[in-house]
Amino acid sequence: MRVNRRYGKISTTMQETRQQIISRIQQAAGQAGVHRSVRLVAVSKGQPVAAIRALYHQGQRDFGENYLQEATEKIKACQDLDITWHFIGAIQSNKTRAIAEQFDWVHTVDRLKIARRLAEQRPEHLGAINVLLQVNIDDQPSKAGASVAEVPQLVEQVRSLAGLRLKGLMCIPAPGNSAAFAELAKLNATLPDPLPELSMGMSGDYPQAIQAGASMVRIGTALFGPRDR
Repeated sequence: MRVNRRYGKISTTMQETRQQIISRIQQAAGQAGVHRSVRLVAVSKGQPVAAIRALYHQGQRDFGENYLQEATEKIKACQDLDITWHFIGAIQSNKTRAIAEQFDWVHTVDRLKIARRLAEQRPEHLGAINVLLQVNIDDQPSKAGASVAEVPQLVEQVRSLAGLRLKGLMCIPAPGNSAAFAELAKLNATLPDPLPELSMGMSGDYPQAIQAGASMVRIGTALFGPRDR
């Protein structure tokens, strides 16, 4: 895959890759009997602005970033584009204001302190920010996320915060543990008022995630190719 960094034009290979991914998303949704569209979030961390612009001009609107400083530069460089920005990285308390001011979605809320800060720091003129609760679905010691046991109470607490719109759950299971997707869907179904969105599935496992009920998939390498080092 080659992207012309000077002019931001998309290569034929990149066009074909995106269409193949969309086709696989639709196929997986069809096999699962899903009758709504699955949102493709293009994970653009480590990718140049030219690649973002190129995909945008092919119809891509949702982009996910992991690192705030890198994301801030890209958001500024792309402010002429109607992009929906998703923050999908770990959240430090001292970064919540910038996240609240710049992003449309936050996938990685894992504790009440972070939710409260986002709610308090969200500019009123932007309206409520869409948030997902990150769940450590398979209890990995090295992963962020609320425990399964904490989720019901955290859902109720976050729902009460003005400035936030709680939309769903998110997980990053251990590699090869596609069964965790069904576990997250099951957890959501047990809530008194199940949430509408499940953000799960990445480049190597998004078809399985969709078949388990994902409404959003976060795809980077399969879409852009290897990141520049």
